Amino acid sequence: MDEKKNVMSYEDFRERASDYGEDKGHDFLTDPAAVAEASEKAEAEKAVSHGDMLRATREKRGFSLDELATRTGIARDVLVQLEAGEFILPLGQLIKLSKALSLRMADVISTGEESFTIVKSDQRQTYSRFGKAREASYGYEYQSLAARKKDRAMEPFIVTLHPSGADEPSSHDGQEFIYVLDGEMEVVIEDTRDVLKPGDSVYYDSTSMHLLKAHGGKPAKILAVLIS
Repeated sequence: MDEKKNVMSYEDFRERASDYGEDKGHDFLTDPAAVAEASEKAEAEKAVSHGDMLRATREKRGFSLDELATRTGIARDVLVQLEAGEFILPLGQLIKLSKALSLRMADVISTGEESFTIVKSDQRQTYSRFGKAREASYGYEYQSLAARKKDRAMEPFIVTLHPSGADEPSSHDGQEFIYVLDGEMEVVIEDTRDVLKPGDSVYYDSTSMHLLKAHGGKPAKILAVLIS
């Protein structure tokens, strides 16, 4: 499936759906059930295309699934689900995967073809592990703020952290800048643990063991800028 065509069709759906409101009656684009079904289908198509690209790259590099699992520390069954379009990795693991496959993180998220990009708030490209219905059980979803920009040196995201029992720090290449927009975020970096509130920020080397999670039993929204 052509990735550019796929993304464009998804954005076209979003633009058309936004032209209608509840006060204008319902048709296929505005009936809640139809919109939900079409949105899930578009998300699934993007995920499958994403998985196809990663599988093709792995095979081109001559790696088996077992070899890639060893190189990245990502479980083999997770890689299988990823290539099948059933799974989206956390950002840190995406960086590890891109390094192992000799890709830039931009190649894994979206290569982009524009010299600059303007992203309106309703045009963000969303990624989540299980889709909207199960995002809370996962921990977070993220929206790319520059998917169309070519030759990106950094990756900016809006990330929604959902309450989660996860408490396992990780590390990877690069640096990260985090600014809290809404809610409270618990941050663990090496031996330091703190709670950040709206307006607070943190900047660290991603090679340090670190963990970000929602604090207080409520979601937190953050601006995250990653350099890999």
